[in-house]
Amino acid sequence: MRPERIVAALLLALGAVAAAQEQPPLTHGLTAVEPYPAPELVLEDMDDDAVDLASLRGNVVVINFWATWCPPCRREMPSLERMHQAIGAQGVSVLAVNVGEDFETVFGFLGAVDPSPTFPVLFDRDGAALQRWGVRGLPTTFIVDPAGRVVARAIGGREFDHPELMQRLSALAGN
Repeated sequence: MRPERIVAALLLALGAVAAAQEQPPLTHGLTAVEPYPAPELVLEDMDDDAVDLASLRGNVVVINFWATWCPPCRREMPSLERMHQAIGAQGVSVLAVNVGEDFETVFGFLGAVDPSPTFPVLFDRDGAALQRWGVRGLPTTFIVDPAGRVVARAIGGREFDHPELMQRLSALAGN
């Protein structure tokens, strides 16, 4: 490779790092909504097994709609896993719904996430769940209470392992 191309590549990489550092911090707030029944959500996971939201009744469920091309989605994914590790045993489940991407793209991205997600990653290949849930932008997260009602949402990236957010989810789970 020619020296000027190497310099150009390094400048591009440094610019990307600087841009990433200039991003605003993720917030930790949730917007309460008038409770309503959660729409149906039955999607296949990474192993092609169907996961049904209804099977998680009795838990608080954090449903995160995301994509690998979405910068705030990429930034918040590790915090979802840290939150899952910290309070998952307290009756708080996570479902990450990837929108419109193929297995290889998602698998490649998840392999680079640290810590790597241990919660179900689901595929909304045709966008039907996105429409049913009324998602207008990514990331969008819904909080479903133990009775199966949507009680809060978050539009935009979140720091899910923030103590205040985790305390709110634990309290909703009855802890």
